[in-house]
Amino acid sequence: MNEALQGLKLIDLTRVRSGPSAVRQFADWGADVIKVETPDSVDGSEDLGGRRDGSDFQNLHRNKRSITLNLKNKGGLNIFKELIKNADILVENFRPNVKKRLGIDYETLEELNPRLIYASISGFGQSGPYSNLPGFDQVAQGMGGLMSVTGHHGKGPLRVGIPVADLSAGLHCALGILTALYEREKSGHGQCVSASLLESQIAMLDFQASRFLVSNEIAGQTGNDHPTMSPMGTYQTSNGYINIASTGEAMWRRLCKTLNIKDALDDKDFEDDSARTKNRIKLTSVITKALSQDTKEIWIKKLNEASIPCGPINNIEEVFNDPQVIHSNIAESVEHPILGKIKLVGQAIKLSRTPSKLKKAAPQKGEHTKEVLIELGYSEDDIKNLKMENII
Repeated sequence: MNEALQGLKLIDLTRVRSGPSAVRQFADWGADVIKVETPDSVDGSEDLGGRRDGSDFQNLHRNKRSITLNLKNKGGLNIFKELIKNADILVENFRPNVKKRLGIDYETLEELNPRLIYASISGFGQSGPYSNLPGFDQVAQGMGGLMSVTGHHGKGPLRVGIPVADLSAGLHCALGILTALYEREKSGHGQCVSASLLESQIAMLDFQASRFLVSNEIAGQTGNDHPTMSPMGTYQTSNGYINIASTGEAMWRRLCKTLNIKDALDDKDFEDDSARTKNRIKLTSVITKALSQDTKEIWIKKLNEASIPCGPINNIEEVFNDPQVIHSNIAESVEHPILGKIKLVGQAIKLSRTPSKLKKAAPQKGEHTKEVLIELGYSEDDIKNLKMENII
């Protein structure tokens, strides 16, 4: 079966999470991804992404080939440049000054391959006063405003439980690369693609950001409640919490009927969405009192029957045991030479003819060095010499 991105060659210089999150989008749809790593003889330390056989590394680096190259050595740099000559994409997440120091910046590599799409992910952008500062997900969450709108009012800033700045920067980078690939079909030329944790985090603020830019409203913390609509939040039943998302008058009336709180329909404090949001504390008390009469399972069934969006608050185990999640096949199996059969998180996007596929586990460090060098025309003796010189 043809894969959607079969025929594309991507050179992967990324580490940690944001860069690998971008590259994963290409590896899972069939691009030939070559991960370039430093030889153990030069640097034997663990990657910043954690243990190689750990769940995080396996999930981020599946479907790739791995080679080792010492880019600080002229011989290693020359091999790298040979790889670039036939590559479509390079993705890196060094700080901007590092790649120039190594001699692998876009201006240098463009001369070797004008069709190259050179994608960079950084903490704060490729230029500007913070460009050479180290970037980290939680730092971006704070600087990008997310922690100021997360958590309960008056309880202090709170980070989101996932590395949302890293992940969104990776996805934005992948989208930029795909856009550049399409443009290259018309122009014949590659270009730079840049994404940063800070800019991606700000973009993810979305309507909170637009409320400030358009109306000068500074959003604050509202805990589990929706910032501008009510009732929409987390509510306690007799045996646990559920989410309810009721919007608009028709749904509000169905909610009142389902919860048997019809008196609320005549309460001036709840006469419209604005009033319900203003009097949220009172409304939450009314809803919680009603929900306390039965279990979360019963209420979810009743609310779904009334076409009111709702759902349980699952832990991770409950997520992957959910029948809809099982049906989606988002937990995919892959065979690892040491760990055996493991499950990883698949793609959230479905393509009808050319779906993504987890074909192989994350590679061992340098597992494909010989294979790739032979593809470039190196002999067995050449490869032995390169190893002796700590180039590979």
